[in-house]
Amino acid sequence: MKTSLVIMAAGIGSRFGGGIKQLEPVDTNGHIIMDYSIHDAVEAGFNKIIFIIRKDIEADFREVIGNRIETVCRKCGVEVHYAFQDIRDIPGELPEGRTKPWGTGQAVLAAKDLIREPFIVINADDYYGKEGFRRIHEALTSENGEHCMAGFVLKNTLSDNGGVTRGICHMKDHYLTRIKETKNIRKTPEGAEADGTAIDIDSPVSMNMWGFRPEYLQQLEQGFRDFFRKEVPENPLKSEFLIPIHVGNLLEADGITVKVLPTDDTWYGMTYKEDVPEVRKSFAKLIQGGIYTEELFDDLV
Repeated sequence: MKTSLVIMAAGIGSRFGGGIKQLEPVDTNGHIIMDYSIHDAVEAGFNKIIFIIRKDIEADFREVIGNRIETVCRKCGVEVHYAFQDIRDIPGELPEGRTKPWGTGQAVLAAKDLIREPFIVINADDYYGKEGFRRIHEALTSENGEHCMAGFVLKNTLSDNGGVTRGICHMKDHYLTRIKETKNIRKTPEGAEADGTAIDIDSPVSMNMWGFRPEYLQQLEQGFRDFFRKEVPENPLKSEFLIPIHVGNLLEADGITVKVLPTDDTWYGMTYKEDVPEVRKSFAKLIQGGIYTEELFDDLV
C-alpha cells in the first residue's frame, strides 16, 4: 500500500549554512534532524516522500539535502517528489504588503496534486522518534484507516532554555475533542507553567505530526477558502491558516474524527540556539544505545 511522508520544509531560508536551524548537523556525520525523520518514516513503511519547499530554494535544497536523500530512497524503493509553496497560490488577491507565509494548511495544499494515498505530515526541523511514525503508519494502513495524530507527553517536549508553545489536547475515549494552543510554557521545579498558571506535565500535546486519509485535502481546501473569506480581511498581513486550528474547527462542527496515538518518545527541536549542544548529546546517546547506526541509512539499504 502506498503511504506518503509529507515534510513541510518551505520555511528553510535561501541562505544555507549560516545559522539556519533546519540544517544544523546533529551528529558527527553531518546528518540533520530531517535525515532521522526520513529514516524513521521509511523504516515504519512509508514509501513516498514529498518535500514542500519554495521554488527559490529548490537548487540549494536539492544540493544540500534532496539529492542525497533521493540516492538513499532509490535503493529503498521509495519515491521522492517536490511541491512548491507559493504565497500567491491563494483563493483571492494577495493583500498589499503581505510577505508572511500562509501557514501549515496552505503548505500541505501545495502538495494536493501529488497525494492520492494516506499520508503523514511533519515539520522539517522536529525530531519525533520512531514510535509516532510506526503507530501512524499502522493506523493509516489498518482496515478502518482513520485520521490520527501523535500525542506526545508535554514533559518530553519542553526546552531548558525558554518558553515554548504547545497544542494541549483534550480527548474522549482516545479521540481528540479540542486542541488548546498554550504559549510560553516553561519548566519549573514543580513541573511546568504558562504565565503563572500550572500545567500538567503529563498532558498530551500535538507536535504537528498528523496522519490523514487523502479525503482530508478536500476539507482543507474548503477551509482555506473560508479562512480567506472570513479571516484575511480582518488581518491581511499576519493571519495564518494552521492545521491544528483547522482540525479544531472541524471538531467543533463534528466534521472530523481524529484518533490520538500516544507516544512516549522524546521530541527534540532547536527552538533556541542554546538547544543545539543538548540535542547533539541526545543523538549521540541514541547512536551509542544502538537506536541508530552511525551511517544512518545503512540498516535500510
